[in-house]
Amino acid sequence: MHGQSASADAKGKEPRPRNPAFPLVHGHLGLEAFRAPAIISRMSDNTVLELQLPGIPKVKSGKVREIFDLGDALLLVATDRISAFDVVMPNGIPRKGEVLTQISHFWFQRFAALVPNHLLAGATDPLPPRLQPFARQLARRCMIVQKAKPLAIECIVRGYLSGSGWKEYRKSQTVCGIPLPVGLTESAELPEPIFTPSTKAEQGHDENISFERATEIVGVDLARQARDLSLKIYTAGRDYARERGILIADTKFEFGLFDGKLILIDEVLTPDSSRFWPAGQYAPGRGQPSFDKQFVRDYLETLDWDKQPPGPVLPPDVVARTAEKYLEAYRRLTGQPL
Repeated sequence: MHGQSASADAKGKEPRPRNPAFPLVHGHLGLEAFRAPAIISRMSDNTVLELQLPGIPKVKSGKVREIFDLGDALLLVATDRISAFDVVMPNGIPRKGEVLTQISHFWFQRFAALVPNHLLAGATDPLPPRLQPFARQLARRCMIVQKAKPLAIECIVRGYLSGSGWKEYRKSQTVCGIPLPVGLTESAELPEPIFTPSTKAEQGHDENISFERATEIVGVDLARQARDLSLKIYTAGRDYARERGILIADTKFEFGLFDGKLILIDEVLTPDSSRFWPAGQYAPGRGQPSFDKQFVRDYLETLDWDKQPPGPVLPPDVVARTAEKYLEAYRRLTGQPL
């Protein structure tokens, strides 16, 4: 999909998790004192590109996140890596991981009444002693979360006609097989948001699927729950963001199963999982400026590059402008600088 903080104070006491549905099991977050050598990381131009936490097993490295096993919980760390066209670039975007994490914390807290989520600690909670040696590198870019079984589909909601949806509409007046009114233009707001699930591809691109296919993959009840929750969360987030000068054109949600119930996991309504457009510059009938990877994609399109690894090094001006957009998105949504 799809944050930052911890679940115990420096004295080893376990504060109550922010999500009361998911209590911590005593002792399994390594709340004993822990001494470790300095964190092993690869950093460049004030960016965190990869992490190793001695003594804490890494489960997976994604395009952006590093996932570590804490026993009864997971530690998700958002690096500053950036990908485009499914290729991770060799240099990153300063503070990008902080922005993704803190925006997710913001939305998780805001949507807590709508849907339970996987957070076990808030954005400002202290790290447990086991992670204290790594506090500087983890600051504002990590989440301690409940382990859950991820749903085998991506939950995508589209509120505007853009990207692959616009390409399909021009051919068939549908988006992911859903019929839409005649005469819509690029970037037009849809009459109502639509749910367009996709598969999860370990390699390459996800594949758009029909809702009927989604029910075959995860079952009718779970597919309906995921669809209804996705539309509800998107609508609430869209309305809030619009008041703050951001149009959320589309987004991807991730859900998981914990104790048989669906919970919201991964990241939520970030510039990496969504298309953010500045409301003041919105004009249907064309592509829109955005708060995400626009400068990176635009630059890469000017190169003689086949969109296969390795990616080209991003020049300083592209990195700087992209970082500014990520930080601006955070400022607009939360009302304060990061």
